[in-house]
Amino acid sequence: MSNSKNKIIELKNVSMSFKDSDTPVLNNISLDIYDKEFITLLGPSGCGKTTTLRIIGGFATPDKGDLLFNGKKINDLPPFKRQVNTVFQKYALFPHLNVYDNVAFGLRIAKVNEKEVKQRVEAMLDVVDLHGFDKRSINALSGGQQQRVAIARALVNNPKVLLLDEPLGALDLKLRKEMQIELKKIQQRLSITFIYVTHDQEEALTMSDTVVVMNKGEIQQIGTPQDIYNEPKNAFVANFIGESNILPGIMHRDYMVEFAGNNFDCVDKGFDEMEPVDVVIRPEDIVLVPASDEVLNGVVETVTFKGVHYEIVVNAYSDYWIIHSTKSAKVGDVVGISFTPEDIHVMKKSEMPKITRYTIPSNEEAGEDE
Repeated sequence: MSNSKNKIIELKNVSMSFKDSDTPVLNNISLDIYDKEFITLLGPSGCGKTTTLRIIGGFATPDKGDLLFNGKKINDLPPFKRQVNTVFQKYALFPHLNVYDNVAFGLRIAKVNEKEVKQRVEAMLDVVDLHGFDKRSINALSGGQQQRVAIARALVNNPKVLLLDEPLGALDLKLRKEMQIELKKIQQRLSITFIYVTHDQEEALTMSDTVVVMNKGEIQQIGTPQDIYNEPKNAFVANFIGESNILPGIMHRDYMVEFAGNNFDCVDKGFDEMEPVDVVIRPEDIVLVPASDEVLNGVVETVTFKGVHYEIVVNAYSDYWIIHSTKSAKVGDVVGISFTPEDIHVMKKSEMPKITRYTIPSNEEAGEDE
């Protein structure tokens, strides 16, 4: 994110542990969030993303470190005094109130006059595409419509920041994808900061200006969706953001890396000579070619049709390579594996994530193509 934009929230060396545990939920994290930014905190369960959101919202207080809003420390400021609202996965709508009264609730608590309440509620219902639903019962709405009501209720008070804690988790896949697009449109239309929490990698890449990948209470990488996907900083990020082939390697010198028993030209530099590294090659960057002495060769183990491509697993040099190709192959074929220097991503050696990279399924599970 460009430094030309204004920082709206700063977390500085924030740490927090649960009272009944010595293991930190957050371990000395620092993060800058900018005005009008759609930023997503992404990671597996227990990584600290929701705790970070709760600290920003005022529902949790860090043990150490500071939270700043527009440059002012707000560690002890209660939630209702922060210019922040939250949309939870369970929308917490009032079933006895209709759509209009649900959205108007916060304004009435703030003693806004009814004329202004009417103007603001109607305007917000237009923003979330619920014009004409004002008298509708909450129980008569679909899950997606209920979520729009929850968003309207959170936004009608004109917060500077909207926090969203896995708000699409209860929706079916089709509706979830539609709401991803709608949320991004709403954020752009209102020009406010959205801080979004999810464990869904595709959701994060689809919606965000900035993605913050977290694991075990620490920030692993911050960047645009393109940076996070194309230039992961370690094995955890590479494996968590989409499928990856992660192989042990040795950096002989700048632009020369060894893995799979061979030396390859690459575009990476800045490592020590003969430094052990992790090498990442994305499945879609590998091309299957005829076996030859010019390329790596292996045996096709499984072929699975995925709709837009085939997922082909090749056993080569004591490792399983995942390859995404629009062309099929046959189990047992000897094939070549081809990629360019630009397809090779070299990273500092790190602890491998506890995510199963690949397990050879049975023929029935694999949808074997013969």
